[in-house]
Amino acid sequence: MTTQMAPVADICLLLEGTWPYVRGGVSSWVNQMLLGLPEVTFSVVFVGGERSAYPKRYYDVPPNVVHFEEVFISEAWQLGARRDSQPPRGDIAALERLYRYFHHPDQPDSSVSQAVLSQLAAGTLSVDQVLRSRASWRVLSHGYLEHCSDPSFINYFWTLRTIQPPVLMLAELARRLPRAKAVHSVSTGYAGLLGALLKAHWDCAYVLTEHGIYTKERKIDLAQAAWVAENPDEAQGGGLDTSRGYVRTLWIRFFERVGLLAYRSADSIISLYEGNRARQIKDGADPERTRVIPNGIALEQWQKVRTQRSDATPMVAGLIGRVVPIKDVKTFLRAARSVVNAVPGFEAWIVGPEDEDADYAHECHMLVSSLGLKDHVRFLGFRDIREIMPQLGVLVLTSISEAQPLVILEAWCAGTPVVSTDVGSCRELIEGATDEDRQLGKAGEVIPIADPQATARAIQQLLQDPQRWDQAQAVGEQRVARRYGDELMFNRYREVYRVAMEGR
Repeated sequence: MTTQMAPVADICLLLEGTWPYVRGGVSSWVNQMLLGLPEVTFSVVFVGGERSAYPKRYYDVPPNVVHFEEVFISEAWQLGARRDSQPPRGDIAALERLYRYFHHPDQPDSSVSQAVLSQLAAGTLSVDQVLRSRASWRVLSHGYLEHCSDPSFINYFWTLRTIQPPVLMLAELARRLPRAKAVHSVSTGYAGLLGALLKAHWDCAYVLTEHGIYTKERKIDLAQAAWVAENPDEAQGGGLDTSRGYVRTLWIRFFERVGLLAYRSADSIISLYEGNRARQIKDGADPERTRVIPNGIALEQWQKVRTQRSDATPMVAGLIGRVVPIKDVKTFLRAARSVVNAVPGFEAWIVGPEDEDADYAHECHMLVSSLGLKDHVRFLGFRDIREIMPQLGVLVLTSISEAQPLVILEAWCAGTPVVSTDVGSCRELIEGATDEDRQLGKAGEVIPIADPQATARAIQQLLQDPQRWDQAQAVGEQRVARRYGDELMFNRYREVYRVAMEGR
């Protein structure tokens, strides 16, 4: 379905749970892109969960953002408010296609994908039909009897009632958004679904960038989520076994199908490093549409920061990031206990907001007390990274999932070696991505996930061996200057946008 209207912007940028309401990470990259491409006009759509979770904007909206709109998934069910006493007449064929694509155990082929996109773009279904029609009840009940291994119909029923309305809400949004020349989503998920819908509605080019692999991250979240309704027998055992629990399976399947829809719709699929590109292909992306564009950093802006570093190596290790489980702050704290035993003057700094997961942040503070580290650990909250980085002897990432962390590039610009878990592109960054790059040497140390002893050893090896520390510092400075400047990234995206706006 093509909508003929004058484009309000060059690029419709689709963001989920990031800029301008969340600091750091992908949000920093989005802000960098908006400011670094002032000649490109953007229409920005922010997709959030609960409206109350985003009370404050942390970034100013620049002049080249000519339209800004926000939508919250939790409000999707309001669209189905009862208008009369009679249930609406549902399109059973359209409802069956919706169910078959997002919930059926069998992998849908591309024809099913296109049929679902077409009917959503055309407005064939409404939230009211999904929530109240007899046809919807018939399709849902049939799916339960045919496929559900969970004996609880109530769990199954309410799971599908939760999953489906946001899909219809985004389809309605796609039909009323002001047109842009091309679409760019910075993830799959709900933003990627909206990107696929806009491509179908506007008949335009669609660019997809993934920093992390959204589907993989949602699987991790869902495997640990306590809110997922389960039978008591299935809930026992816990862990990360995503095969347990049919309701959990329904949620995982939904995000897998959303990701597949985005991959099949996108004209250009961008990742930050080869490992994620391979994962995208494995999950259904066409290899010929995939490419790698690493993050870049404003090298000139960091030159002054580098001069602020003292000659002596500070006995300080810093973890810069949100205090949330995926950053595994607890492993960093347990490693700090071991380092303090060997280096009494050592300090561990946690630099990042604590409000995203207050319970986890509280657990981290309690762990500091139980480990006897109150005099050695500082929770600094959100701080200007340019002030913090020169004060660190080593930057530490203990994350269980990352893509290409910008903070590693920032550390090298400030002359700070890095210790990082072997996640995402971190090994490529620290040890080199190509044969030529690896000849430079190591810009720090790579450690296993959730290993406090290995983390402590890596920190000590760098802080207590001046020659090793100096070499890692020099390699990091050379690597970031050669491969990760922001102008290289901007020029690559300029070309991507030019091709997209020309409709190729």
